Amino acid sequence: VKHIILWTLKETDADKKAEILANMKEHLEGLAGKVPGLLEVILNAEVMLDTTLENEEMLKGYQKHPAHVEVANTYVRPYTDVRMCMDYEV
Repeated sequence: VKHIILWTLKETDADKKAEILANMKEHLEGLAGKVPGLLEVILNAEVMLDTTLENEEMLKGYQKHPAHVEVANTYVRPYTDVRMCMDYEV
């Protein structure tokens, strides 16, 4: 299952934006190996999260996994305005 999210960051200065992006990348990509069924995490663009999970059941587990929730609440949600999500089977 591919789980792709696009975000628009909140307005901030260039140095803060770089810090936010670095933290998002480090912590989101760091979820691979911590969340069962999460096979791959890639963060690119200004911000696109591209994850690969074993199946839809694992996606549901990922979405509520404490490590994912902590990263999302600490490094993503406070700094983003718009979120678009797409999930599909490959």
